[in-house]
Amino acid sequence: MKQFLLSVIFAFAFTQVFAQKDVTTFLGIPVDGTKSEMMTKLKAKGFIYDAKLDILKGKFNGSDSYIGIQTNNNNKVWRIVVIDANPSSETGIKYRFNNLIDMFCKKKDKYVGGRTANRIPEDEDISYEMTVHNKRYEASFYQTIDTSLTDLETAKNRLAKAVKQKFSEEQLHNPTIEEKAEIDKFVEDESNKLYDELLESKHVWFMITEKYGEYSIVMYYENNYNNTIGDDL
Repeated sequence: MKQFLLSVIFAFAFTQVFAQKDVTTFLGIPVDGTKSEMMTKLKAKGFIYDAKLDILKGKFNGSDSYIGIQTNNNNKVWRIVVIDANPSSETGIKYRFNNLIDMFCKKKDKYVGGRTANRIPEDEDISYEMTVHNKRYEASFYQTIDTSLTDLETAKNRLAKAVKQKFSEEQLHNPTIEEKAEIDKFVEDESNKLYDELLESKHVWFMITEKYGEYSIVMYYENNYNNTIGDDL
């Protein structure tokens, strides 16, 4: 490969990396492997298994919670679901929701995003909004990249392939000033796409649910590398 192409790719590969081994974690446990393996690891954290409901029970983030494990078509874990064991009032759930947003936003070393993380105003009638306007109260975050697990070779190869498909050998070997700027911009855009793809695979989000006038927070820790929803369509 031409030296120019290599230098451009490495410049971005080391700053905006792409990895396939870096997956979402829940309580430090990778959201991956089999359900039984995940169950064993969560039991070691102190959670108690309820065979009748096929869930685990225990404390999470200071609250009594139910923990569900969802698997894909290949029986690999792709999502951990955390549900409040004790529902709240409308006032209580607004405080819980807003407090969770604040806690996630403060953990800048662990989470990024929060683009839909809007705090609920104190005077908002969430019962009315959810019933009449079908409003969903949810907030999305993404776990940060673990550089110790990044696959720089994969990043380099994917970027190289994209660049070689876009530009000719002549352009890459002996670019004009304008072409070099175009190549630099293209590589930066492709790097950002790979970076966003990685973040999307480490999705952590939560929402408010309502049942019989009581409200709960449901949280989702998703490893979207293992998400096969839609494959059967």
